[in-house]
Amino acid sequence: EVQLVESGGGLVQAGGSLRLSCATSGFPFADVAIGWFRQAPGKDREGVSCTKVSNANTWYSDSVKGRFTISSDTAANTVYLQMNSLRPEDTAVYYCAADLEGWGACNPRIPEYLNWGQGTQVTVSS
Repeated sequence: EVQLVESGGGLVQAGGSLRLSCATSGFPFADVAIGWFRQAPGKDREGVSCTKVSNANTWYSDSVKGRFTISSDTAANTVYLQMNSLRPEDTAVYYCAADLEGWGACNPRIPEYLNWGQGTQVTVSS
């Protein structure tokens, strides 16, 4: 059974940091693109970052580039999202998801991610 479980969200002041974790199971971790997405109230879900170990590639949205870092622990089948210099506009529910059917580099195209975690709330106060 494919499972993705996010953790690490919380309340932080602007300028602070959080590290999100996405623990996965049920699929070949290194060969699957894992993405981080977020959805703020009243807004569409958007891609934040993705990675695929076997392709050694990462992608970041322009809004988080230089502030967020995605990394993988293949021994633990876990993907992390280190979020620094957080801003109030980063407030959202953050989800991780797996693209089990894709090949090549990871990408932020939401319809290709069919397996999702339950999400974790990140709130950044001003």
